[in-house]
Amino acid sequence: MANLKEIRQRVATVKSTRQITSAMKMVSAAKLKRAQNAIIRMRPYEAELHKIMDVIALESEETVATPLAAQRHPDRILLVVITSNHGLCGGFNMNIIRHTLEIIDEHYPGKIAMGNLDFLMLGKKGAELLRTRGYGRLPQENEVIEKPSYQDSVELATRLMDQFLAGQYDRIELIYNQFKNAATQEITREQFLPIQPVEPSESSHGYRHNYIFEPGVELLVTEILPQALKAKFHKAILDSQAAEHGARMTAMHQATDNATEMIRSLTLEYNKARQADITSELIEIVSGAEALKS
Repeated sequence: MANLKEIRQRVATVKSTRQITSAMKMVSAAKLKRAQNAIIRMRPYEAELHKIMDVIALESEETVATPLAAQRHPDRILLVVITSNHGLCGGFNMNIIRHTLEIIDEHYPGKIAMGNLDFLMLGKKGAELLRTRGYGRLPQENEVIEKPSYQDSVELATRLMDQFLAGQYDRIELIYNQFKNAATQEITREQFLPIQPVEPSESSHGYRHNYIFEPGVELLVTEILPQALKAKFHKAILDSQAAEHGARMTAMHQATDNATEMIRSLTLEYNKARQADITSELIEIVSGAEALKS
């Protein structure tokens, strides 16, 4: 059994750790509230843009060919992996990297050796985890997720669209954590480019709403399609940020509870050790008194 001084030092250390985890939990809770509000506001806008594009694709009698929807053989692939710049958020980053490696093994097993699979890492931690697995130094855009802004997302999304249009990549995919609630994140894989064609549902088959498109289908597609892609990209970043803060708040809550339980156990151990010392001292005193009598 450890001596009393060692136990007191351990209790002091764990209490200090608990103060840190508790403070981090409160900070993450405040950040989560702002991030959650941001993604809640963004989702209806992004969904409405895609709804408009779906309506045009399904209801228009005209067929508008857009280079952003050009289906090419996927020889060159870009995976945009969104993680975090900071740790202490449970399995948030590791889950994304594990899922990314599974996608590579299942869908692109030969692309790495051929040099036809590239990464764009949004987040230091994801790049570090892949580097430890032998992927070397990867391109990073960490500032865009540190303090997400629509303008930064638009600039990066525009660059990705330009690379696709230039033929640098035949397919661009997003891999990120989608925010569900503070304790739940859903790993999501989405094809960013090319835009996938809309398939009519059974309920819409054979039924038309006869929309009148103004100022014209071609202009609408030309103007709205890039905006929809930019909104989709920004939504993915906001989703990941809210999920990160939720994961960190949950992790720090669990760490605080574990520290509290450890303090309780150490206090019990300390009391037992102290009681044992007192009992031992009393026995020595009594034994000494009996020896003097004899």
